[in-house]
Formats: sequence, C-alpha cells, structure tokens
Amino acid sequence: MRYRLIQGLLWLSGRLPLRVNQALGGVVGILLYWIPNPLRRVAGANIARCLPELKPARQRRILRRCLIETGKTALEAGYLWRLTPASAQRLLVALEGRAAVDAAVAAGRGVIIAAPHLGSWEMAGQIGGREWGVWNLYRPPRIAQLEPLLQAGRTRLGGRLVRADTAGVRQLLRVLRRGGVVGILPDQDPGPEHGVVAPFFGIPANTMRLLPRLAHATGAAVFIAWCERLPRARGYHLRIAPLPPAVADPDPLVAATALNRAVEQCVRALPGQYQWSYRRFKDVRA
Repeated sequence: MRYRLIQGLLWLSGRLPLRVNQALGGVVGILLYWIPNPLRRVAGANIARCLPELKPARQRRILRRCLIETGKTALEAGYLWRLTPASAQRLLVALEGRAAVDAAVAAGRGVIIAAPHLGSWEMAGQIGGREWGVWNLYRPPRIAQLEPLLQAGRTRLGGRLVRADTAGVRQLLRVLRRGGVVGILPDQDPGPEHGVVAPFFGIPANTMRLLPRLAHATGAAVFIAWCERLPRARGYHLRIAPLPPAVADPDPLVAATALNRAVEQCVRALPGQYQWSYRRFKDVRA
C-alpha cells in the first residue's frame, strides 16, 4: 500500500507544473509547521541547539521555512526525475564554480563533490549527472519496490548510482583513479563502524570517514556543492566551492572536523533550506 501511494504521488507530482508542484509542497510544509509531528520536533530541537545565538523568533522563522522547503523537496522529486537536458538547462539559473571542477576533470585528477542535504540535492545530482556523469553514492530505499523508480529518476540525465556498501566503495575508488567524478552526501550518520565523532555546530556528531579516505587514497580534488531552490519556482542556483586540504588529512578526526566545518558554513549561508529534521544528534528525540 505504501509503495502504491508513493508511486502515485511521484506520478502525479511529476506531471504538475513546477510552480504548482512547489506551491503544494509549501502547503504541506505549512501543515507540518502548525500540526505537531516528529519532523517539527526534531527540526526545532536541532535549530535551537545549533543556532543558539539567534533569537527565538528568528529560530521559529528558520523552522517554518525549513518545513516549507521539506514539503517542496518531497513533492518535487517526481518532477526532477522526469527532466530532460533542455528543461534542466532552463531551470538552472546559475552554476558557480564550474571552471574549477572542469579543470580538475581535464587534468585527470578525479573529483569528489560533497553535497549536503541543503537546498535541492536532487537537482544538484541531476546537474552533476548532466555535466560530469557523476557517480553518486546512495542508500537503497526502505521500500525495495521503489528502487527501480529511484534508479531511473536519478540516472535520467547521465548520473550513475553506486550502493553504499563494500563493492560500491571499490567502484568509487576505480572511478576516481580513472579521473571521474563522485558525489557523496557528507552529513548522514554513517553508523558506529564507519564514522568518527567530530564537532558539527560545536556538538559531537558521528561523521563519515569514507570521503576523507577516498580523497587521501586518490588525491582527488574535493568540492562542496549546494543547490538553492529559488522562490516562486524561478529555478535553481547551484554553487560549488573547493574544500580545504584538511578534508583529506590521514587523521580521521582532523578530516571529519574540516568536513563538518565546511558543511556548517554552507548551512549558515542558507539555514532555511537545510534538512534540520534529520536526527544527526542521537540524543534528539522524535
């Protein structure tokens, strides 16, 4: 039943104009803000802990915007998974930092793009696939029947998907050593066996060791990317910036701290579009 419901929602949302799609997502987000629910509780707790310097009224505005953007994220997946190269180009208002990625690719160095859950990471993945044939690391959905839909949607414009397992990591190493481009979500909890505890907004958070290890082992150029969703369905603004050499440090704590600091800086620039509802800190209860 859940699969049929999600399948139907993806089908419907994929056929609505983007303005209507995002407007409906915004309505969902407003309901999430006003009706008590786990997403609101976790997001509110995370914002209060990570941005304590802000006044409560400002924190509430960020929470409201975060939930509105969460609703848009949920509905726009079906739309973005049906993009054509031409429609993707129309929606991409700006792409900052492309020259540095192109230069690293031309040099055969290999590139890692860290794309946190900020803005539209689905659109970032589509543009990365179209421009550089990015190999994206992903976790299979909990509902197994959805995986073919996810595979087809996220690879539509040229991206490739690699499962987050041992075989997938080996594939990423091969891609980087051939001078290819790899995309990784850097702000997920990798589990106790694959992470190191490092500060994120000054709070201990389990942080992935994989990205720094790949960078250290291959000498790849490492960038961070976030795709801002512009208001009133005007499109998307993808920003890409180089990460400091410390993210490839052989010391896991040094590397993880540098990675978290870079993600934090991006989030501070666009706090209303960060996925604050993710339980990054395990003592935050839903």
